[in-house]
Amino acid sequence: MSTQQGRPLPDPIKMVTIPSRLDYTITPGEAPTRFLRGILEGRILAERCPKCGKVYMPPRGSCATCAIPTKEQVELSAKGTVTTFCVVNLPFYGQAVEIPYVCASVVLDGADLPFFCLLAECPVEEVRPGMRVEAVWCEPSERKPSLENIRYMKPTGEPDATYESFKEHL
Repeated sequence: MSTQQGRPLPDPIKMVTIPSRLDYTITPGEAPTRFLRGILEGRILAERCPKCGKVYMPPRGSCATCAIPTKEQVELSAKGTVTTFCVVNLPFYGQAVEIPYVCASVVLDGADLPFFCLLAECPVEEVRPGMRVEAVWCEPSERKPSLENIRYMKPTGEPDATYESFKEHL
């Protein structure tokens, strides 16, 4: 037993539960503002780099590869391809979705970067890379300027994309 000045030390603290909350306000720049306005209308607006042609969704206002501004808007399809995914089996505090469920990286048709989203309307054991999916949107009356307007992605029933078609987006 460890002691401190002749007294036994208390048991080590292994966990502290502290309610916490963080309120913050984000002021989006030009590119995110255009993107969020599009999302509010049920449109997915990306931006293309004028040098390398990479299409960013959501747009960042500049190309991470070429370090130049992106101004050309590109309206993307709400369909895409699952590149990677994980099955969530662990419950956690505040969980809004029943387990097991799938979170997937989906590259939308015409985009060069995948985004992370919920995948639903499909048994978890049937999810696979290359699966074709499409967005399920919130009702227009419920929409806010948020990517949460896409409630989840669901399978389209189309044939899977080939690995060659999405391997560069992994």
